[in-house]
Amino acid sequence: MESLKYFLIGGLAVVSYMLLLAWQQDYPSVPATEAVSQAAAQITVSDLPAAPAQTGTAVSDVPSIAGSASVQPVASANARIQVTTDVLNVTLDRNGGDIIEVTLPQYKRQIDVDNDPFVLLENSAQRVYVSKSGLVGRNGIDSTSRAVYQASSNSYSLADSASSINIDLTHVTSDGVQVTKRYTFERGSYLVKLSYIINNTSSNVWQANLFGQINRTTFPDPSSVGGVGMSSFLGFAATSVDDPYYKVEFADVDAGITPHQLTGGWIAMSQHYFLSAWIPSADAMNTFSMRRSPQNASEYIAGFTGPEFSVAPGSTVTQEASIYAGPKDQYVLRDISPNLDLTIDYGWLWFVAQPIYWLLTRINELVGNYGWSIVLLTLTVKGLFYKLSATSYRSMANMRRVMPKMAQLKERYGDDKMKLQKATMELYQKEKINPFGGCLPMLVQMPVFIALYWVLLESVELRQAPFMLWINDLSVMDPYFILPLLMGVSMYAQSLLSPAPADPMQAKIMRFMPVVMTIFFLWFPAGLVLYWLCNSVLGILQQWYITRKIDKEYEAKKA
Repeated sequence: MESLKYFLIGGLAVVSYMLLLAWQQDYPSVPATEAVSQAAAQITVSDLPAAPAQTGTAVSDVPSIAGSASVQPVASANARIQVTTDVLNVTLDRNGGDIIEVTLPQYKRQIDVDNDPFVLLENSAQRVYVSKSGLVGRNGIDSTSRAVYQASSNSYSLADSASSINIDLTHVTSDGVQVTKRYTFERGSYLVKLSYIINNTSSNVWQANLFGQINRTTFPDPSSVGGVGMSSFLGFAATSVDDPYYKVEFADVDAGITPHQLTGGWIAMSQHYFLSAWIPSADAMNTFSMRRSPQNASEYIAGFTGPEFSVAPGSTVTQEASIYAGPKDQYVLRDISPNLDLTIDYGWLWFVAQPIYWLLTRINELVGNYGWSIVLLTLTVKGLFYKLSATSYRSMANMRRVMPKMAQLKERYGDDKMKLQKATMELYQKEKINPFGGCLPMLVQMPVFIALYWVLLESVELRQAPFMLWINDLSVMDPYFILPLLMGVSMYAQSLLSPAPADPMQAKIMRFMPVVMTIFFLWFPAGLVLYWLCNSVLGILQQWYITRKIDKEYEAKKA
């Protein structure tokens, strides 16, 4: 009869596993990027209407400077300029000189599709995510309508032998002031330098303010892998005097965000793995703001406006800023601007997470596989906390050893809880057992475990990073649920080595916990599950070794 029960349980487990695989195959999670590409596949540039919301040339949303005329929309020239480097494919619009599309050839949109780079910035019927810049104010060429630029070509490419390339867009005002809007792209860099070169050939002083902004509608994060527990931030971020890093969700912009001023600074649009950010001059007092677009209720704007500058007659002045559009590389962002690396949000345990990230990347430089790097990282963390773990497991082993005596005390004192508690404490003192010894060391380690979770969640290096066999992307869930099931088995085995709680209800909960954790981890990224599996297996080995050692010591004392 007992064997029949286990046979039925085993059969039910196999059937449940097959049903789970079938459900996953019939109803796969489609990434947002794929869903939109299917919807937008039949829309080409020539099909898009030449309306401001479609072309990125709307001007009613640019900053308003006191004394300047109100900005009026203009018809789009619908002429685009393509720029190609080794790491960026960028589309510029002659009308305003804005960046209206950025794709990243080093990052695939989908892991199993070649020649389909990830789209970071875009301007389509489904999505608006563009980077605008211009000159507003007293004589600003974008104050009344967006400036229309001329260029020597519609297509530019960074030559194999070149380290950088300049793209010059030119505009001449009615009074003869020559404005050159120059984008400088460097090899291997996602940071693009923007220079406005104003040659004042008129007889009057020329004054304006440089602005840069990011416009984005509220479409879902296309870089998010989804899954249970996955909640990477999507929204604006900035730095200020009072707060080195603060983030603002779109809904909070509706409530009103007070502009702030800061010398230097930056403002960004953050999503899982990728970032776009404006970094104005580090020497200028810039005004940073966030607002809803006046022409599109689902479009939000974050940007900066620089101080007014003057160009004397017959002189030339250059104003500069930079735009970053690429992956969240912690060390690259740190070198671009102070606190920009905090957009890789490790939460309140960032001071623990950053050393863990450093260790993970150093290990990967040696082994060249982030799956094995996670294994070695887990082994390293376990080694660092071996003494604490040993204390915990030693306490558990001693508790397990006196369980028969605990059972005798229960039988002796029955329902007299006061006498039972007193006798139990006397037993602990006699056997030199700390009942909390198994809990405190684990609590000390929890901050490290949580920080490691966020490192594995936020690291762009794990996006589409293969491990071995069927795991070809550590940032998404195991397609066959093998890692979560192995993790559940390891947690159950570890629970068998631990002393059961005295309370029957608590004992049942602890026995059922591996099942709950397994279900919870089914849709976690494979990298996180791999870490937890390795942690459990190493815990089993440590606990088995320490328990065996204590049992031998106890037997030696008895002899």
